[in-house]
Amino acid sequence: MTDEKETKNEGPVCSCGGDCCSGGTGKWIWIILAVAVVGLLIAKNAGQKAATVKTDDAAVPALTEAGGRNANASQSDKTKSLPRLVDLGATQCIPCKMMAPILENLKQTFAGKMTVEFIDVRENPAAGDKHKISTIPTQIFFDAEGKELFRHEGFFSREEILAKWKELGVDLGIKENEPFSRWTAAQPDTRAKTDICYMCDGTIPQNSLVVVKTEKGDVRLCSMHHYFVMYSCLTEDKTGFEQKVSVADSSSGTLIPITEATYVYGLDSKNGRPTIKAFASKDAAEKERQAGGGNIIDLAVLQSKELANKCGFCDRAVYPEDVAEVLLENVKTWGCCSHCALGVVARTGKDVEIREKDRLTGEKVVVKTLGGDLALLEPFSAVAWFGQRTKPDGKRVSAGCFHQGFFTTPENLKKWVEANPLETGEMITIQKALADKMALSEEQIKKACKIGECCPK
Repeated sequence: MTDEKETKNEGPVCSCGGDCCSGGTGKWIWIILAVAVVGLLIAKNAGQKAATVKTDDAAVPALTEAGGRNANASQSDKTKSLPRLVDLGATQCIPCKMMAPILENLKQTFAGKMTVEFIDVRENPAAGDKHKISTIPTQIFFDAEGKELFRHEGFFSREEILAKWKELGVDLGIKENEPFSRWTAAQPDTRAKTDICYMCDGTIPQNSLVVVKTEKGDVRLCSMHHYFVMYSCLTEDKTGFEQKVSVADSSSGTLIPITEATYVYGLDSKNGRPTIKAFASKDAAEKERQAGGGNIIDLAVLQSKELANKCGFCDRAVYPEDVAEVLLENVKTWGCCSHCALGVVARTGKDVEIREKDRLTGEKVVVKTLGGDLALLEPFSAVAWFGQRTKPDGKRVSAGCFHQGFFTTPENLKKWVEANPLETGEMITIQKALADKMALSEEQIKKACKIGECCPK
């Protein structure tokens, strides 16, 4: 993993390969861009936490922050009796930057139970020589007597660090989340099947009903948007498909062919989400436009707009206002649900930053990956809901994208489940949700969310 010449001249090389962190000026151009977002996030994280958590700097050595402040490697008598985690890295190293918020969180969360140090081996090369490291970052685990128990090279997630301490028999008093699941709905679903949307399982408003005629019977949907979501999931030849479809007139509820309807397309004033109303006549559509605003468009224009944004994992049509934002090498895409956002990593093989909303409160949940593993979770308490259904044979399968979500805390997740009595599934870690996606085969990824292939209804 190391280059002999570089190790001799520059010290330990970065686990990213070395070039990105210690190459020539041309390589610095993209590295600065690559770490800019991470640096700002770390600075923000450190600033916020420093304002709320008091620490004894003499007892707990300070971590290197975005500005380059080093830890004091010396130990007081008080901290010598604690297990110790030492991270040896450098401020210009990308994996080291990714470690910074994790180390800061561990330092604060386990104050008085574990000592956390960061040593910049570029500024303190003697420390690298002392610990005989060849790659940065390197994490070394010491027991309370100072004996080395384990070392790891490269990025190491918070969950992996805590799991390693547990494996080493060191009790940090970690309070793990109690398992939480619900496999039977809290109340029976008394709605008629004709009132339930095929895509989202929501109740269908009669003035926005969409009906698709199929050989197996009518497929009923709650809106034109969810019709296009379904349309984007079909793998069959869709030539002339619209001839099978009817939509309710918004004023009367009477079904009319979607090819003959006139549409008023507007935006919700609160969130910018598109609104669609169908009318049997242009006069009725114009009357609605004058009263409520919007634009009159035909089916071709509507379809073009509805299919303009798609999930980066399964290609399902989405509204950006509804879904997770996924940043991939400075390109923005979407995840139709929180779990499909993680699936973008599996599909592309690239690292991403995901920005999702807590389904209960709307608070932001940020996930960053590195090498296909969880690199950053903000807040660290965030968890995922894996919505599932139990089939007649007892097998559990995904309940679909509309039944998944991220939450900032387990408490928020439980409140959301309580408020949605028909939801069934279990709470899992976001790391597990990512691992499940990374375990998918190429063929499974191709079939993801495709009607009749992923999970036939």
